[in-house]
Amino acid sequence: MHVLLITGCSTGIGRALAKEAARLGHQVFATARRPEALADLASERLTPLPLDVTSEASVSTAVTTVIEQAGAVDVLINNAGVSMTGPLAEAPLERVRQTLETNVVGLLAVTQAVFPHMAERRRGRIINIGSVVGLLTTPYAGAYCASKAAVHALSESLRMECAPFGIDVVEVQPGGVRSQLAAGNLLDLDRYRNEQSFYRPFVAGIEKRAVASQQAPMDTDRFARVVLAQALARRAPRILRAGRGARALPALVKLPGPLRDRLLRQQFGLSTKD
Repeated sequence: MHVLLITGCSTGIGRALAKEAARLGHQVFATARRPEALADLASERLTPLPLDVTSEASVSTAVTTVIEQAGAVDVLINNAGVSMTGPLAEAPLERVRQTLETNVVGLLAVTQAVFPHMAERRRGRIINIGSVVGLLTTPYAGAYCASKAAVHALSESLRMECAPFGIDVVEVQPGGVRSQLAAGNLLDLDRYRNEQSFYRPFVAGIEKRAVASQQAPMDTDRFARVVLAQALARRAPRILRAGRGARALPALVKLPGPLRDRLLRQQFGLSTKD
């Protein structure tokens, strides 16, 4: 039995991971900015906690609470994240900052808060939820792809740096998994429908990218079962992929650049407009 601290559990992947870990008999501290969203999951095995990964005070309080109540954090799952859709040339910089602050800096903030406790005990595991788009950059998701590419780089570096302290680092690279991220992505579209946007003729492609991950996605409960079975194994893989397209999409990275660009432009309607 392990003590797990999981971020971003209000919906989707995080919620499913928390439920599955508790079902497996682990002691789970499931966190979200609004812990009331987790109230229905509370049980002897699962404790909801408030945690905003963009707030140092919130991170410190949550980690301290887990240590006080459970005595340790055996496994940290950095899942909290946000998405955004739109062409980078017109993307609101505040939204870009929010994406990077949550997905990258927030992940590192929680890792730094947990690290001393794991290092002192000379054991622990950090599981970072990245994405296949951290490898394959697509149009209209540049900021999100950049944040997940950063998660990949951070995971690779952390794995080497944490090894002397007995801490494993696993990166999960999901493909299409059922979530509510697409609903949030659609909120960005109105600014590109405006006649002042150069991308008004391309809105259909932007909308297609906004919901791409939700086209025949893997069920979150199944995803959680597949991921935890491997990520919590005694010898976990360095990189773990699951979800629709999780294996096929990274293979496109090996294509010649011009061909890859042409395929992705065609996929999302980026033909030349006069």
